[in-house]
Amino acid sequence: MSQEPPAILLVDDDRDLLHLLSMRLTAAGYGVTAVESADAALASLAVRRPQLVITDLRMHGMDGLGLFDAIHRQAPSLPVVILTAHGTIPDAVAATRRGVFSFLTKPFEPKVLLETVADALRLSTAPSGDRAHWRSEIITRAATMEALLGQAQRVAVSDASVCIFGASGTGKELLARAIHRASRRASAPFIAVNCGAIPEGLLESELFGHKKGAFTGAVQDRRGLFQACEGGTLFLDEVGDMPPALQVKLLRTIEDRVVRPVGANDAVAVDVRIVSATHRNLEERIANGEFREDLYYRLNVVKLQIPALEQRREDVPLLAGHFLARFAERYDRPRLGMSPEAMEVLVSAAWPGNVRQLLNVVERAVALTATDVIPASLVRQALDAGAGSLTPLDEARRAFEREYLVRILKITTGNVTQAARLAGRNRTEFYRLLERHALEPAMFKVKVAVES
Repeated sequence: MSQEPPAILLVDDDRDLLHLLSMRLTAAGYGVTAVESADAALASLAVRRPQLVITDLRMHGMDGLGLFDAIHRQAPSLPVVILTAHGTIPDAVAATRRGVFSFLTKPFEPKVLLETVADALRLSTAPSGDRAHWRSEIITRAATMEALLGQAQRVAVSDASVCIFGASGTGKELLARAIHRASRRASAPFIAVNCGAIPEGLLESELFGHKKGAFTGAVQDRRGLFQACEGGTLFLDEVGDMPPALQVKLLRTIEDRVVRPVGANDAVAVDVRIVSATHRNLEERIANGEFREDLYYRLNVVKLQIPALEQRREDVPLLAGHFLARFAERYDRPRLGMSPEAMEVLVSAAWPGNVRQLLNVVERAVALTATDVIPASLVRQALDAGAGSLTPLDEARRAFEREYLVRILKITTGNVTQAARLAGRNRTEFYRLLERHALEPAMFKVKVAVES
């Protein structure tokens, strides 16, 4: 599979220079998108994020520094190179202090431009060289997610501890795995442990290991996950739920880079990168005395916040299509698709369970559909089963009214006079309600067997 060339967004209102630069960069093997204004550049960024932006400083409308500021708010890790024929040392100093990668004065040598581009792309691209592989499990087209992935890619090359924050179901473990694959530790183990799902006594042994005879049932020495993960990445999921006693031991392990198995006298050196995650507010837990502040600062060297699915609704059709293709293959239904109305229901749903809930809803709809095109009604049913959507008021009122009428007709075995009296309506109004919902009183009458 051929590797996609690095993507560069080129911005200049001088058409001739734009064309010349585009030709040079394309000839050098880059994928170039050329636009003539900052507004067009921001529109392009919303569709696809490049690995580098090169912009002129002086342009009609928003200038190059204004464009940089707008980019920096959305994607702080995206390198920007500014070109100008009016460059001065103060301009360059001010630009680089604001975070601009480089400031080149026209006219410049093509060699200098290409060297600057290469340097900027080394900053923007993971050391593996395969931009798609490290993040292949994360399906997105949202600018917020692209900005987050840019930060993740940048931090992956270091050994800094990373703490991933986000609601349940947003994909915190997927992001942790992506960071591991983009790091120099990619060939070593990645091990995940849920700190909130394992009892305290077992979690200590699980993480740090134990010696034979350390406690009842310890019939042999056992290496913990820190030792099993040597050279790799240990992912501590739901670290906010870790018991206080283990927080102390974890802090010592991070600071001293050694572990002491339960029941052991000697410590063992370990080389492990820690990536942690939580859906909790750790600052609140610190204030309540439930989480150690010193451990928080050791774990939270770099903070990454995953947005909820409702904050990136443009990803819903993309994710739904991805999941649908997966289940169509699993259930051997290659022609399976989703109606436009069904997709509209998915896009407008509340998604308190985030991507995990979307996966569940799509699978449930696939399992229940009897046709090749999943209808909106089945998606609504799947959402209601997971309490995941807010039904429009008129639809909810109509459904309640129908269920109420069915219940009351069952109680009265189809006696309209009695049912109308119980409902507080006259017979004419009650008949109109029945007609609206295509309900016949005879459907509810009990047939009595007559002895011959």
